[in-house]
Parts: sequence; C-alpha cells; structure tokens
Amino acid sequence: MADEDKNPDKTHIPTVIADDLHIVYRVNGAKTGKGSATSALSRILRRGEERGVRKVHAVRGVSFTSYRGEAIGLIGSNGSGKSTLLRAIAGLLPAEKGKVYTDGQPSLLGVNAALMNDLTGERNVILGGLAMGMTREQIRDRYQDIVDFSGINEKGDFITLPMRTYSSGMAARLRFSIAAAKDHDVLMIDEALATGDRKFQKRSEARIRELRKEAGTVFLVSHNNKSIRDTCDRVLWLERGELRMDGPTDEVIKEYEKFTGK
Repeated sequence: MADEDKNPDKTHIPTVIADDLHIVYRVNGAKTGKGSATSALSRILRRGEERGVRKVHAVRGVSFTSYRGEAIGLIGSNGSGKSTLLRAIAGLLPAEKGKVYTDGQPSLLGVNAALMNDLTGERNVILGGLAMGMTREQIRDRYQDIVDFSGINEKGDFITLPMRTYSSGMAARLRFSIAAAKDHDVLMIDEALATGDRKFQKRSEARIRELRKEAGTVFLVSHNNKSIRDTCDRVLWLERGELRMDGPTDEVIKEYEKFTGK
C-alpha cells in the first residue's frame, strides 16, 4: 500500500456537517391588540399553532461541511443567526428541520457564558477545566499556563479573588484561557477575541492556529474583520439566517464589506 494511503490527509476528514439546517425559536407571550383587525387576522393565521407563541426562524436551510485543521470565521449583521448556528452545532438547540452531524465533542465558548461569581478565579480554573473534560492532573499541569495566558495577574493577585471583582474583559480572558488549554475536536468561540488589548488578541490568535495544527476545527464569531482575516482561512457569511456565501476569507470578507459599505 502506498504511503499516502496509510496516512490520509487529515484536512479532508469532516468534523461538522450541517444538512439543510433550520432552527426556530418559539417566543411566549406574543401580544396584539384585542379588538383590532390586525389581531383578528393574526388569530386566523395562527389557528392550529400554539396559542400566544411567536415563531422566529433564526437559521434557514444552512448547509456546509467543516474539516479538521480549518479555522472558520462566521460573519454577518446582528441577528443574522451566527450564535444560534454555533449553539445548534454544540447540541444546545434542536433542529426544526435538517440535521447537524459532528465528529467528536463540540465545545462552545461564549463571552457571556456564566462563571461562578462567588468563587475565586483559581476555583473557576479548576471547575472550568473539569467541565471541559480535563483531569485534575491535567489542570494542575496547565494551571500556571492558564493564568499566565489570561494576563489577569499582571496587575495584582486577581486569581485568588472572587470572580465578581473582575471586569467583564478579565472574566472573558480567563474563560478563553481555560478553553484554550485543552485540545478540542471542535472549538466554537463567540466574540472572545473582541475582549482584551491587542497583546491578548495576538496570543489568542496564535493559540487558535496551534489548535488547528493539532487537527481540531475552530469556529470564530467576530465583528472584527481583522481578527477573522488574521485567524481564519475560510468564512461563512450569514444574513437573516441564510448562508449567503462560503469561501476563502479574503473573498468573502471583500463581498461582505461591499454589502455593509465598510
């Protein structure tokens, strides 16, 4: 057997397949004026549906395949479905229609994800590491690297203080540092690089490149086109829940910037 058959190209191994994916939110308490003609029409149109429930079609027929070793940027206007798509890939939202297939365990890192505010940064590193599947021994081995990477101790011993004393930027940097300490099959980052100074962003971008080399796949949601250009080799552009373009970073961002006028 030829050597190339013994060692298949890892970049052609799929990690995520989205097949005609639709995600619908149901919002309770939709209200219209009782006696208006508009409300009467709405009641007629809603017959057979859940009473008082409004549907929001957040992702509409999205299909794509990601591969090992890729870093994929997600761009689009506010409310275009980027974060919803990540939550669906992570298994946190059910598909209304279509399917999501993943190879390995997807990990979603969001800037707004809750940390244990009454616990110290040190305890959060331990609990966060355990939640991400690291052993206690792995956490001990990587603990100092996590703290140093986050930079939160550069102006004092903040790691021993409760998380409620941290700024939002400090908390986001520590969260990213915990997640980045582990090798991931699929790591999804929602706006993490928008926090912190340029020094931390550079460290984050370098770590994402390392994760790619370790045969994982990274998805990055960001409104910072420079971060996307510096980090990702491919971009998915979503608008109104639909996949408008999927291709090389420079090509997609160029079209997106024409669309937004920026």
